[in-house]
Amino acid sequence: MRSLNPPSVEADHLVVAALCLEQGCDWVEERLGFRPQQGGKHVAMGTHNALLSLGPRFYLEVIAVDPLGTPPSRRRWFDLDEPRMKAELAEGPRLIHWVARTTDIATNTARTPELGAILPMSRGEFSWRITVPGDGHRPGRGLVPTLIEWPDARHPAANLANTGLRVEIIAGEHPEPAAVRTDLAKLGLSDTLKVSYARSPRLAAMIRTPRGMAAL
Repeated sequence: MRSLNPPSVEADHLVVAALCLEQGCDWVEERLGFRPQQGGKHVAMGTHNALLSLGPRFYLEVIAVDPLGTPPSRRRWFDLDEPRMKAELAEGPRLIHWVARTTDIATNTARTPELGAILPMSRGEFSWRITVPGDGHRPGRGLVPTLIEWPDARHPAANLANTGLRVEIIAGEHPEPAAVRTDLAKLGLSDTLKVSYARSPRLAAMIRTPRGMAAL
């Protein structure tokens, strides 16, 4: 996927949510022809994930509430505790959000207060800092990315099997597209995600697979 972004902010991964991780992996495998690899647990959020390579330093994350995890003392990220999100996921897994990495999370977060607080997180050998609103909502109803800052050159995509999958387009729809475009512009991401008007927010990605184009 081509990007004209400044070097400090660029797409890092797509987020697919599901009521259970196995169901989410089935959904992705059916559409893309590859099954996500087991990731690990986010103890602080009570979630777990599985990952699929989409190219160098870019991947797809399937995330779900961990049934064996301890419920967090705060709202989980990505709206996973919201009744509306639970109702949507009861109909099936879906692409709900995306995450952009930055080399300066403090400066970029200050440009867009809706991104929330910067929290330290870890999963297995990886640690990072990430923006999470206090109520766990997705900025821009999923169209404005969460920001992540990796502390060194290590990245989860490096541990994933090469699938040959590549994202060609990320696009979104929103009832207030101008507001979303403004936030994307503040982060230098106007060329990464194109947003048009629709009555309900929606995020979509076109992915090139060995068997042709697929949509999420």
